[in-house]
Amino acid sequence: LCRCRALLSRPAGAPRARRGLAAGPEMHFGFQTVTEEERREKIYQVFENVAKKYDVMNDSMTLGIHRVWKDILVHKMNPCPGTLLLDVAGGTGDIAFRFINYVRSVRKRQLQRKLKHHQNLSWQEIFESYQKDEFNSLGDSQVVVCDINREMLKVGKQKAQHLGYSEGLSWVLGNAEELPFDDDKFDVYTIAFGIRNVTRIDLALQEAYRVLKPGGRFLCLEFSHVSNPLLSRLYDLYSFQVIPVLGEVIAGDWRSYQYLVESIRQFPPQEELKAMIEDAGFFKVDYENLNFGIVAIHSGFKL
Repeated sequence: LCRCRALLSRPAGAPRARRGLAAGPEMHFGFQTVTEEERREKIYQVFENVAKKYDVMNDSMTLGIHRVWKDILVHKMNPCPGTLLLDVAGGTGDIAFRFINYVRSVRKRQLQRKLKHHQNLSWQEIFESYQKDEFNSLGDSQVVVCDINREMLKVGKQKAQHLGYSEGLSWVLGNAEELPFDDDKFDVYTIAFGIRNVTRIDLALQEAYRVLKPGGRFLCLEFSHVSNPLLSRLYDLYSFQVIPVLGEVIAGDWRSYQYLVESIRQFPPQEELKAMIEDAGFFKVDYENLNFGIVAIHSGFKL
């Protein structure tokens, strides 16, 4: 882990109340009924199984459109240099890498505007300005990727190394329902295609609220409910008849992808999730449907 984990994590030995992580009542795992603890263990195993093929399967299942959805999420965030982002359930790094690219682009435009307004600078001064920007391309921005699954984090770290991401990036093993960070630490909290797999969504939302600074923003990208009846039937046909087959062919795992399809159908619709986010304390909560509600981006602020 890079140095910023020490900055963000709770002090060693600090007391931390448990937040309802007992076995608990029965709940859904896809279309099955299981205990809370069984669900947690089964979901962990699903992502343990699919981690190495996660990116390939995302491209196959969505025909690559998941990349566009994630781009829209980061553009909606519109982070500026200095932003501190917590990306939960983001083990493979998709949101983190986009965040870094976006902030670097903003920094580059800022430098270009600065130099344009100082036409009398010498070549040496311009060169030194670009050199300085190269060594601080994120403007003190940081992104912390927090995921409960070690295999997903392992895949993300390997991707980061392969793609050359290291500055301003750290990886933390942690549970969305009991985050290992102090209160009021982050400017933005994101969770992309992860809240559906959280055992207690209400606890995860409370934790998101807790770790955000006053004025901080919550952003959630998740599969949702299609309103158009014809499209909904076609979507169900594709989901149940094609996606598990792709899972078997590409990842050798039918059951995990059968669960992922079923979990979408069990997930709260847009208005219900909006109400849950408001119940957690967030203000100005709204959502944007993408592709007729196949996915939705929920947004809220801690005031």
